[in-house]
Amino acid sequence: MLKLVYEGKSKKVYDLGGGELLLEFKDEVTAFDGKYKDSVAEKGMLSARLSSRLFEVLEKGGVKTHYICYKGDRFIKVKACKAVPLEVIVRSYAYGSLLKRMPLIERLKKLSKPMVEFHFKADELHDPLLLEQDIVESGLLNQGGVARLKETALRVNDILSSFWEERKLRLVDMKIEFGVGPAGNELLVIDDISGDSMRVLTSEGRHLDKETYRMKRDLNLLVEGYRKMAEAAGPPSVICR
Repeated sequence: MLKLVYEGKSKKVYDLGGGELLLEFKDEVTAFDGKYKDSVAEKGMLSARLSSRLFEVLEKGGVKTHYICYKGDRFIKVKACKAVPLEVIVRSYAYGSLLKRMPLIERLKKLSKPMVEFHFKADELHDPLLLEQDIVESGLLNQGGVARLKETALRVNDILSSFWEERKLRLVDMKIEFGVGPAGNELLVIDDISGDSMRVLTSEGRHLDKETYRMKRDLNLLVEGYRKMAEAAGPPSVICR
């Protein structure tokens, strides 16, 4: 029996011992802080497979992650680490909440340079937007830690933007989460990298991500988009034995 240590909206986390965890990606899909919730077959498997592949892409690009290997189906083995309670959003195009706070920017306009946002990870507060000084004053990170987080997030965005561009797809924006390794000085990209955490458009402007669910609650479109992203990315190569 595996020891369940955490269950969130989209994943279960089990303790494997020895500093390793097992992530189980659920078939549930939610939106607007859990206001909408449904379940659809394949979603968990497709998210696990794509996350594994993209973690491998980041590792190859020199970005450290918590990824160890893909166990097949909906499971990934990862390193245990201490999560930083921040969501880091990197935007390459104007979309979503950016347009709400600054409606003068044209929708889907390419930004002059990628924009990095920090949000406090707290559903009950609706993940509020933070200034860099908010993070420092609260003691979550010092100024150097904030700079390191920002630098790594931009590197992640650069690698994955190029990856999707090679496949004729466009990375609009993405959410990145970070953790600190056991030694306390190793910054790792954690959680997932899937249609749940990024907006990816086809050359025709069609979403392959969770936006289809946010806009229409169309589960068939969601799975179709996730499947196309996974197929475009290719299978993970580091398989658990």
